[in-house]
Amino acid sequence: MEYDAKVFPYTGGYGRYNRIVVMFSWFPSFAVMMNLFSDVFYTVIPDAYYCKPDPQLLPSTFLLSNFSKSGYLNLTIPWVNGTGLSHCELYKYPPNSSDFSESIPRERWNLVCNDYWKIPLQHICFMTGWILGYIFIGSLCDWLGRRQGFLLSISLSSLFGVAVCLSNSAVVFLLLRLSQGAMLAGVFLSSYIARLELCDPPRRLMVAMVSGFFAIFAELLLPGVAVLCHDWPVLQAVTTLPLLLLVSYWCCASVFPESPRWLLATTQIPQAKRSLQEFSTRNGVCLPDELFPGETLLSEVESVFEDECQPRYYSILVLRRTHVIWKNCLILSFTLLIGTGIQYCFTRNLHMYSTNFYFSYFVRVATGALACIFICFTVSHFGRRGMLLLSAIITGLSSLLLLALTQYLQGGLVLVLSILGLLFSQALAMLSVFFACELMPTVVRGGCLGLVLAAGCVGMAASSLMELQNNGGYFLHHVIFASFAVLSVLSIMLLPESKRKPLPDSLKEGESQRRPPLFLSQPDRVSLPLLCQRPPLSEYNPDNYSRLVSATRRMLSKDSLPYRIAAPTHHLLSDSEVQRQEREAS
Repeated sequence: MEYDAKVFPYTGGYGRYNRIVVMFSWFPSFAVMMNLFSDVFYTVIPDAYYCKPDPQLLPSTFLLSNFSKSGYLNLTIPWVNGTGLSHCELYKYPPNSSDFSESIPRERWNLVCNDYWKIPLQHICFMTGWILGYIFIGSLCDWLGRRQGFLLSISLSSLFGVAVCLSNSAVVFLLLRLSQGAMLAGVFLSSYIARLELCDPPRRLMVAMVSGFFAIFAELLLPGVAVLCHDWPVLQAVTTLPLLLLVSYWCCASVFPESPRWLLATTQIPQAKRSLQEFSTRNGVCLPDELFPGETLLSEVESVFEDECQPRYYSILVLRRTHVIWKNCLILSFTLLIGTGIQYCFTRNLHMYSTNFYFSYFVRVATGALACIFICFTVSHFGRRGMLLLSAIITGLSSLLLLALTQYLQGGLVLVLSILGLLFSQALAMLSVFFACELMPTVVRGGCLGLVLAAGCVGMAASSLMELQNNGGYFLHHVIFASFAVLSVLSIMLLPESKRKPLPDSLKEGESQRRPPLFLSQPDRVSLPLLCQRPPLSEYNPDNYSRLVSATRRMLSKDSLPYRIAAPTHHLLSDSEVQRQEREAS
């Protein structure tokens, strides 16, 4: 049953209640991004740091009152030429020595010394949780529904967020961050899908981009929050607070209802009828079920689905029997992997231009905002596929130019190319997620979108993999993703166009999506008469026929009819008996 054409308009369309529900679905984006980008502040390494002086390493004759603070540091921490005080060493003096010129360097345990690998490992564990959460919670949304997946994710993410604040061990911290990342992925995925399934085709893009602006606002607000918190447990508690507020969605089902599109696609007819009645009532549209039953929405639903129709659920394993859906999922996973993974190459060039942490951070936030604005003004006019192709081309060209000509270009030009590549790589990532949500059918939209987003998290974790090797494989990383960006240009041309088209609900509708021709035919081209298709001779419409049959059956089954058909009391004569009586009368 075509939801956008035959169901959505009769429930009030994108009415007042739909707008309220969409507005409440934007707040989870803010809460999730606060927790996602707080990891940047957990893993950042300051420029100036050194081990805390240990008085036990000093001789017993040492008197602190005889030295200033700078002198005390010079006597306890070695000086490294060109870099200043050592980051990982302390002086150890003989027990009864009064000559402070003799010293033996001693390494101290610290996450920035020999154990520096634990910092990128934390980020990798966090991204691993997101990958598992996208796949698991995405499949769960196709089985239990968008609302149930959201409530489960938001409850557990709040619980794990509070537990992270109280963790006193590095291993416990890693495990809790992995678990919280999995649940945060479920919150983002379920709210993103539910938001788009409540919109009509012309408004889907703007609704998705407004959620992007909520995420950017969270990124912009986070540095100030981190400065005010000072300590990471306090920052973790502050970022968990919005998640705790979202737990109130348990109590108020009207602010995050179940998607009626998913209920109809999985043939849950009683629940779908109740959901449609709720949406139509809150949007101010009446569904009279007693008058003209063949012309009402609920009767149309009954005419399409049987009375004892069993619910049908699908998993991502059904993609093995598809061709078009599987192809689209692979292509968009590939483009999102490139869009997130190649950003590390551009941000590293920003570090070369300026070592200030906040410079690269706010440049990335600004380019993210510009990417949202770019998508809002271009995608609705030129289509999803065209702008995705343009973003991939500019991202690939910027990466190739930086890869080949960095040592020959001036610093300002390198900065411009890095910002340009960062801008369009973020546009590529945002548009890949939005495009995937539009192309995947409703019955497997959660699992398919989860696979696409999981590929994006693999690209985000690639930067930490480089840091584990102390940036030893950066050049190879840059070459691989630049080559992938060029290959993605060819694969994007195989995608269909979803601009102003209804969302596919069944696997059959998802398989029927075909890419548009590369070159549109001219309207004034002379067509051959022999190749013209004749109009169909019959105007038979099976939907109208089934609606008429259902209405007639329901009218005849009612007792309160304006008339009653009675059976004849006398015996009806056959033709031969009628002729015999006429001959006898004559």
